[in-house]
Amino acid sequence: MSGTTDLRATAVGFAAALVVFALLFLLAGVDRLVDTLVRADLRLVGAVVVVTLGWLFAWSGALRTVLDVLGVETTVRQSFLIFAGAMFSNNITPFGQAGGEPVTALLISESTDAEYETGLAAIASVDTLNFVPSISFALVGIGYFATTATLNPDLELGLALVVVLAVVVPGAIYYAWNRRYELEHRAVQRLTPLIQRVGGWIPRVTVPDADGIERRIGRFFQAIERVATNPRGLALALGLSALGWFLQSLGLWIAFQAIGSSVPFYVALFAVPIGAIAGATPLPGGAGGIEAVLIGLLQAFPGIGIAPATAAVIIFRGSVYWVPTAIGGVVMSVVGARRGTSG
Repeated sequence: MSGTTDLRATAVGFAAALVVFALLFLLAGVDRLVDTLVRADLRLVGAVVVVTLGWLFAWSGALRTVLDVLGVETTVRQSFLIFAGAMFSNNITPFGQAGGEPVTALLISESTDAEYETGLAAIASVDTLNFVPSISFALVGIGYFATTATLNPDLELGLALVVVLAVVVPGAIYYAWNRRYELEHRAVQRLTPLIQRVGGWIPRVTVPDADGIERRIGRFFQAIERVATNPRGLALALGLSALGWFLQSLGLWIAFQAIGSSVPFYVALFAVPIGAIAGATPLPGGAGGIEAVLIGLLQAFPGIGIAPATAAVIIFRGSVYWVPTAIGGVVMSVVGARRGTSG
């Protein structure tokens, strides 16, 4: 029943995404948009794909670093394929990372000798670490623009959002860290009856006892603590995360070059991480939502029209969304086939 429900939710999400895309294309002018895309420089479009692969390697390196801190050994190739599988899960699941993390944790545990809780802690840590450079880049980009031009109301709203996130999210993390043992105790109290109830509904699944659930939740919090208290690992993971954001911004900048339009690099540096926030929408992987936010932000900058902004975003997001989805889809298919054979 739950599988049918998940499939229905995903189908509804993609249908909603198609509606959003249709509206964006109409606003940009379909004929003008198609003409712009047809005339795009294919070599530069290919460069966007290459940069996308670089982003995947950078963030998979951050995941490999976190797993290494947790005592889980992976090769560069293995971590790349695991991360591609993670992106596939995120891109077909509503609410982005929140929906794909449990599947990613399962993929990590089946691809390595890691326990499920360790895999969940690893991918949750990477998602959290990715927030720091994203907001930093957004502040640098909009800060530079604010010193050279007057912000219009849309960009003022974007700047306000960045500032709020830069204060609220680190504050929430600091608050949670200082009360991590209390949060662990509450998680055990509240999740134990829920897990036992849900486990009782699922056929052929052994319902864990309260002690077993407490141990597994404890292992999750211990893994998070190990990552947070390893300065070298944190610095390396943050550096790789920042490299990934830089490459994504570079990809959007190159996409504008591909359609014969030129924008300052700081525009992409601001727009990409802010647009990624829309990945938390119910749309699968943020498809449609991220594009709408990116286009809205880009055309708020002087000299960037809606047609070139839409065309560049289509090239950029077409690569960032479909390259990891295609690679990750193959990974998940292979893992699924192996599970079927072993079962």
